[in-house]
Amino acid sequence: MKYNRYSYLKVSTLLCIGLFMACKKDSAAPEPPPVTATATRDELTKDSIFLYTKELYYWNTSLPTYDAFKPRSFSSNEAELYALTQFSSDPSTGRPYEYVNGTGKPKYSFFEEVTTAGKVAALKADVNGTANDYGFSLNYQTTTDLRVKYVYPNSPAGLQGLTRGCRITSINGRTNLTYSNATINFLNDAIFGTNPSIALTFVGLDNVTKTVTVSSASYTENPILFTNVYTVGSKKVGYLVFNSFTNNATAALRTMFSNFATQGVTELVVDLRYNGGGYVSTATNMINLAGPQAQNGNVMYTTQYNSFLRNLTTAQRKSSVLAHQPLLDDNGKVQTFTTGVNGKYATYADLDFSVASTDNIERFVKSGSLNLSRIYFIVTGSTASASELVINSLKPVMDVKIIGETTYGKPVGFFPIRIDKVDMYVPEFETKNQAGVGGYYAGLTVDKEAFEDLTKAWGDESETLLSYALLYARTGSFVTTAAKSASLKASSTTMPDRLSSIERKSVSLSLDQHNFQGMLLKPEKKF
Repeated sequence: MKYNRYSYLKVSTLLCIGLFMACKKDSAAPEPPPVTATATRDELTKDSIFLYTKELYYWNTSLPTYDAFKPRSFSSNEAELYALTQFSSDPSTGRPYEYVNGTGKPKYSFFEEVTTAGKVAALKADVNGTANDYGFSLNYQTTTDLRVKYVYPNSPAGLQGLTRGCRITSINGRTNLTYSNATINFLNDAIFGTNPSIALTFVGLDNVTKTVTVSSASYTENPILFTNVYTVGSKKVGYLVFNSFTNNATAALRTMFSNFATQGVTELVVDLRYNGGGYVSTATNMINLAGPQAQNGNVMYTTQYNSFLRNLTTAQRKSSVLAHQPLLDDNGKVQTFTTGVNGKYATYADLDFSVASTDNIERFVKSGSLNLSRIYFIVTGSTASASELVINSLKPVMDVKIIGETTYGKPVGFFPIRIDKVDMYVPEFETKNQAGVGGYYAGLTVDKEAFEDLTKAWGDESETLLSYALLYARTGSFVTTAAKSASLKASSTTMPDRLSSIERKSVSLSLDQHNFQGMLLKPEKKF
C-alpha cells in the first residue's frame, strides 16, 4: 500500500457494545466476547484490546478464545497486551516473536495515551517532526566512559554546545557514572523523566570542559545529523547520517540526494546506526532516491496481512471491528462512504487486504538523478523497522554492503487502533522484498562486523564503521594491511572494559527512549 501521515479520530469504547453485538451476526469472524449490561468502561477497553488483536494481529491464529483468555482478569491494559503477544512462537527460536529476555514488555507492541483533544500525548519518538525534550542521547564507549552518541541540531542540547563524542563526567552533580543497572536507572530518570532540566559537565572533543544546564523545550526535529562527500581515489563517496524516518524529511532528503548527484557521487554510505524506523512513506522515498532507474515499475516490496484479513468476505467486513475505525483523508477528515460496510463513512473494513491487491504492492518509481553503483549501510542493534525495510528492499536490485552489528529485527509494522483513551499498536503486516524475502526477526546480518567508536565526531574518516565503508570503496575489500587492521581492532574490539554485545544493544535502546522503533502507515485509499 501507499502510505502517508496518519491522523486520529477518537472512537469511544462505549461503541464497543454495539460493535460486539454486530460481530455476533457472523460466526465466521473471530469470536466476540459476551455483552453484559454491567460492564465497566475499563472492562470494555480490555474486551476491545482482545477483539482487535484477535482480528488484526499478524499471528492471530495462535491466540486463544475469549473465554480461555479472560481479558477482564488482567490488572492493566499493558499486562493484557503482553500476554496476548506471547502466544505466537518463532519456529527458528522456539520463543514468541515478541519475547524480549529480562523484560515484561513486548518486542513490538505498545500503547500510547491520547489527550482529551484526541491527539497522541507523547509518541515514543516524535516521528511527526517535532520534539519536546533535551534532544540528545548517550551510550557507553567503555564501562567507565559515557559519551554523547548524537545531538539533534537546534535542540536544547545542541544549543548548549553538546556534540557527538562529548564525554559526560557529571549529571545533576553525580560523578560516578560507571556502567551498572543502578546507573542506567539514574540516567533514564535524569534524561527521560519529568525533570524540566538537566545539569551536565562534559569534556568536548577539543578537550575543553564545560558545565551547562539543558532545559527541555520544543524544537523541530531534523533527522539528517551529518552529510559529506569524500574523494576516494577517483570516486566520489557520499555520506549521510539519518536518524529517523520522520514525516518532515522527504524534501530535505531529495535536496541532499540532488546535491550528491551534482557532486558526482557514485557510491553512498547511509548511516542508520540509531535509526529505529518511522514512516513507511519516507522509507519508500529514500528507496526511490537510491534505487536504480532500471527498476522502474518493478516490485519494491509487498505488504502482507494475516489470513483472516486477506480473505475477508462481505459479511465478515460488515461484522469486523475495523468497521468502527474511520479511514480519514489527507486532512484528517472522515470520508463519506454510504456504500461502505457501515453505510456512513469509510473505514478500515473497506480496504482490500489481499496479497494480489495493487494497494499492497509497492513498485519502484525512481526519484532524482543520483546513479549509484554501490550503497553501504552502517547499522547496529538499534537499526530497526523502516530502516530494515530500506535495506531489504534494495538488496535484490543493487550492490549493497552492510557494516556494523546485526540489526534489531522488525519486518512487521502497524497502523494505530484507537480504543477509548489509548492508541494500540500491534504487528498487523509484514513486508517482503521483490525476491520474496522477509522474516528477518533475528535481524539483518552484516557483511563486515565492527563496533562503533563514540570518541570520534560524525564524518571522521578514522571512525571505525565509516572507515570500513571508505576502505571498501577504495579497495573493493574489507581486508586491509596488518597495521591498519590492528588499529581498527584496537579501537573497536579489544578494550578490556567494553560492554558485551548484549549489554551494548540493551543499553543503547534503554538510553534512547525517545527513539521510535516501528513502521507507521496509513492507507491513502480515497472513497
